[in-house]
Amino acid sequence: MDNLTGIFVSSFLIALSGAIVPGPVLSVTISESAKGNFWAGPMIVSGHGVLEIALISLLAAGFADLINNTKVLGVIAIVGGSYLLLLAFSMLKNVKNMTMEISDKRSVWGGPFVAGILTSIANPYWIIWWATIGLGYVIVSMKFGLTGLVIFFIGHILADFSWYSMVSLIVSKGKSFISTRTYRGIIGACAAMLIFFGIVFSGWGIKQISLFGV
Repeated sequence: MDNLTGIFVSSFLIALSGAIVPGPVLSVTISESAKGNFWAGPMIVSGHGVLEIALISLLAAGFADLINNTKVLGVIAIVGGSYLLLLAFSMLKNVKNMTMEISDKRSVWGGPFVAGILTSIANPYWIIWWATIGLGYVIVSMKFGLTGLVIFFIGHILADFSWYSMVSLIVSKGKSFISTRTYRGIIGACAAMLIFFGIVFSGWGIKQISLFGV
């Protein structure tokens, strides 16, 4: 990573390896794209990207210790886990009436863009990644000034856009051969995944706060 090309390629590959791991962002991308809406994926990643720009800015400004503070992460994990649980239960509540037809009614609060922000910040491990591995990339990139940071971010976010857009395309185009029953099964599976992560994140947050005190 001693040049801009190395920073771009390595940031793309590492971000791609992280993107393909199942998580809240992937679950929401699948559930939204299953309505036949390809743009759900790109919009979710756009929200995710805006949050990452803010986080990179904080890291570059020297706020790594604050971001990686155990108490702060604990609170974020509890609040984020609760949000995922509410989102999952809302999906399960309406799953019996869901169809693959696109309508003006949003299935997630705030739409895909806001969902991209909320599902990202709900994940404490995402924040820890940025406060550790991500911080290392920010430090190396800053050797090349603002240009280095921009190249790093472009490589990173391009991996997210590539993966989630592909997922969104495959799922959205699948509506022609996916039955309503299968579609509802997909939504149910996504909701179950969100419940899993909601419980894991909330439990992790409670553990951190109880170990180190409020």
